[in-house]
Amino acid sequence: MRALVKYAAGPGHVELRDVPEPGPADHQVRLEVAACGLCGTDVHVLHDTFRNFPPVILGHEFVGRVVEEGAAVRGTVDRAARYAVLGATAVTCGRCRWCRSGDFMFCPERRGMGHGVNGAFTRYACVRPDQLFRLDDNLPDEEGALVEPLAAAVHAVAEITDVRPGDVALVSGPGPIGLLCLLVLVHHGIKTIVAGTTADATRLALAQQLGAARVVDVQKENLDEIVRTETGGAGVDVAFEVAGAAASARACLDALRPLGSYTQVGHFGRDITVPFDRVGFRQLRVAGSVGYTVATWSRTMKLLAQGLKPTRIVTHRLPLAEWRQGFDLFERKEAVKVLLTP
Repeated sequence: MRALVKYAAGPGHVELRDVPEPGPADHQVRLEVAACGLCGTDVHVLHDTFRNFPPVILGHEFVGRVVEEGAAVRGTVDRAARYAVLGATAVTCGRCRWCRSGDFMFCPERRGMGHGVNGAFTRYACVRPDQLFRLDDNLPDEEGALVEPLAAAVHAVAEITDVRPGDVALVSGPGPIGLLCLLVLVHHGIKTIVAGTTADATRLALAQQLGAARVVDVQKENLDEIVRTETGGAGVDVAFEVAGAAASARACLDALRPLGSYTQVGHFGRDITVPFDRVGFRQLRVAGSVGYTVATWSRTMKLLAQGLKPTRIVTHRLPLAEWRQGFDLFERKEAVKVLLTP
């Protein structure tokens, strides 16, 4: 079968290769992949700015059907169903305090699919049944491929942050996770301002379509003035930094009212300088959000069943053979979410 493989360490070293079809271990099932989303992590693996273990097949946001079961799990899954896959738990120790508490993202032995073990930019992938989350029969396959990034947004908005009816939120950074945060906030009736740069024009336009109360190009408009106007001078109640940029972090701190909440979702990849005294003088609540828990995935599946449609952020659908075009579109910010199909 053809697979998108990171075949050696270092920048680049990614290409389509013929690889053997995997067979499930006794405790695994084999899925036929229907679609797999392109994530910023995949781009980081391409450039070797995210830890990876080559040779490894990229891709971790996927949906598929079970086509084969290992001996120990035979008969435990419905072959007629479609499943979203929690690839982040591909390898965990199961013993540490983080695994035992459900916060598996912090397990020191954890390896996720697409960088730590083989992922889903290919036709077949093998996983454990506990990694499967059944997609409602009335939903299209593509919704299942968006469960993973949507769960990251649900974790940030609904579990890490105390968001209440009547709040005004700021999402700084209209990439895929930022726009999914917007979708979750709008689903809960939260008035949301979305900020980005001129390079984010396409993504800001989509944010408007997705229900943002106001979109702001911070290079052409004054975000502080707009926040004051939209909040009656008070400042926003909650701010989500999703761009991973120092200027964005400063803008979020400036926009918050006293006793407001700041949630760090984006990753800077380096040390930054921000006016951190604002946290003390405004008595802000500051939290970080990374990944999700199994409980988050269960909550996310319920939101899908309630009608939240994460595929609204999908802008490009390409065959796996055109992976390079998808990566380039994403890096140039001409695409929001790209789905690749085998």
